[in-house]
Amino acid sequence: MSRQTVEFAVTAAERLNESLNAFLQIDREGAVKRAEETEKNRDQRVLAGVPVAVKDNICVRGMQASCGSHILGDYHPPYNATVIERLVNAGAVIIGKTNCDEFAMGSSNENSAFGPVRNPWETTRVPGGSSGGSAAAVAAGIVPVALGSDTGGSVRQPAALCGVLGLKPTYGRNSRYGLVAFASSLDQIGIFAREVKDVARVLGVIAGPDPRDSTTADVPVPDYAATLDGNLKGVRIGFPASLFGKGLDEEVGRAVKDVVDVYRELGAEIVEVELPNAGYAIAVYYIIATAEASSNLARFDGVRYGFRAEETPELRQMYRKTREEGFGPEVKRRIMLGTYVLSAGYYDAYYRKAQQVRTLIKNDFLNAFKNCDAIITPTTPTPAFALGEKVDDPLAMYLNDIYTVTANLAGIPGLSVPCGLSSERLPIGFQLLGPYWSEPTLLKLSHGFLKVQPFTERPPVSA
Repeated sequence: MSRQTVEFAVTAAERLNESLNAFLQIDREGAVKRAEETEKNRDQRVLAGVPVAVKDNICVRGMQASCGSHILGDYHPPYNATVIERLVNAGAVIIGKTNCDEFAMGSSNENSAFGPVRNPWETTRVPGGSSGGSAAAVAAGIVPVALGSDTGGSVRQPAALCGVLGLKPTYGRNSRYGLVAFASSLDQIGIFAREVKDVARVLGVIAGPDPRDSTTADVPVPDYAATLDGNLKGVRIGFPASLFGKGLDEEVGRAVKDVVDVYRELGAEIVEVELPNAGYAIAVYYIIATAEASSNLARFDGVRYGFRAEETPELRQMYRKTREEGFGPEVKRRIMLGTYVLSAGYYDAYYRKAQQVRTLIKNDFLNAFKNCDAIITPTTPTPAFALGEKVDDPLAMYLNDIYTVTANLAGIPGLSVPCGLSSERLPIGFQLLGPYWSEPTLLKLSHGFLKVQPFTERPPVSA
């Protein structure tokens, strides 16, 4: 069955890519070969023969890693990211690399140098960013599981807009070795799937410490699937009423409040919580993230790898022209913002102050979790919006991150769960946030909800 399953996934990826533009590379020959080897050996590994799609900023040996940018050119890394190594060792078959916002910078997946990804529910709408290609691939039924990266919501947002599950683990739960860095203190590799058990299985494979990434934590990896017992009695869920006000789409707000009622009926206790500094999260995030991006992206200069501008006889001119031609407008915008907030005379006023407020946001969550096991919020303020609708208004685009950036700033886990469709038949998702290492609780809560309110709808564009 391994070869048949993988061939189905590859064929579906090829057939639907003209409509969705979800893949930048589809490795038919390599995927089928790996599936045949798995089948021949009657492999019993936990993910044997499971087809997986991978965001194009995560390194897979022999496959491209463009990060959705021209500046990396035809770069093919000579090594696997740690999470890829662990997936392969568990028997998974990587079928291709998915389209993404350039260097994971975006909320709509319109910033890719290779064109936007389209939402399989309505191809005139965005899938969410920056991991929109992976989300679309799972939503369309091409693969059961995909990997993305989440710096400020880039797994959870596209999961919500495409109607699938999207997990951003605790910072340090998964290794970042082999993930091309955007903002190192915020980035985390996450998981897309349609079934909670699949999220649990994949997390159990890729989680854990890595000697090649000093930010991973030496915390035991539990059996995540064992927590999916459906018993929610006594679980306390925090409800931050202040986050359900101005700016939230009426249908989204109503859908998430209906989820709260379902949890109450399942025996969970709903408690009011306060997150007093959440209103500063967008400003803090876009200072810290751009500052770290400015530093991380300095390495792309045309000297060591990737694209190099032609007809540049002088070194400084080559640097300048390479970056000018290689980076897209959103990446340039964030590099300039980051360089500005780190510059002499502005560091204390912006970057240092942002780090101080980040600590306040983290402490808000620590205080809230003294009274609850998880917090529920919307994932996005609206369902999927139209392609091109917010491209010329960066501030409006950034505000799509309002519910997700707090988890990255605090380093806590977050899980987006589909909970219904809008009047225009666009997916709506809710978000569960938990204390450090509380992934078992978030998976248990999502599994309990989906047992009684299963999301069985499938998009018009699907395999």
